[in-house]
Amino acid sequence: MSEPLSKQEIRERVWRALEIHGGARFPGAKGRIPDFTGAERAALHLRDLLEWKRARVVKIDSDAPQLSVRRMALREGKIVYMAVPRLRASACFIELDPARLGAKSGRAAGIKGAAALGHAVTSAAVRPIDLIVCGSVAVNGRGARVGKGGGDSDLEYGLLREHGLVTARTPVVTTVHSLQLVPHEIEMRPHDIVLDWIATPEGLLHCGGGLTRPRGLYWEYLDDSKTAAVPALAEVQSARHRS
Repeated sequence: MSEPLSKQEIRERVWRALEIHGGARFPGAKGRIPDFTGAERAALHLRDLLEWKRARVVKIDSDAPQLSVRRMALREGKIVYMAVPRLRASACFIELDPARLGAKSGRAAGIKGAAALGHAVTSAAVRPIDLIVCGSVAVNGRGARVGKGGGDSDLEYGLLREHGLVTARTPVVTTVHSLQLVPHEIEMRPHDIVLDWIATPEGLLHCGGGLTRPRGLYWEYLDDSKTAAVPALAEVQSARHRS
């Protein structure tokens, strides 16, 4: 690993590299989880994973580069969960069950289609998750990840871990462009999710960095404004106070 950089410095380097080398699709890379060229090929590599083959219930981020992953999962009969943007509703996950959706499964893989056709459920009502597929801005070979800075994927993981719906053994994978795989150390906080596999258009990389996985929610990193904006957090707090 090369010299440590801040997460924002890493984001800026990756966004710039993707745009310079044509690795990002419209509307560009900066400020988002970039929709990268070759996303469909990266998704196909997931099918080689035993973890993918065994999974029946998959949580997949709603970002554009994971659209092909969601379509593939639904075609294979897997139940897919997507989070409501910023978890701003009490029913903060959308369940997509291909057995119920039938011919509409392809449309349901998109963000608008999922909202229209999926079944909104609370975090506590999600089925136990067999596999998580997340979007990323940057990753390294140890399994450290940088998102776009909002902390949404980490918070979704923390909520599901609090409810026992993901465990330390639940595999986490990401699909990225090879330019998003960086040589830098990435500062990890207790709530940051850890990757097991990275899929690029060229193939699969197993992460073996021995990083510690989040054990749930870390309230010391959640300010009052975040707690107020995410109803599921208030519900977890209330349940803790009652117990």
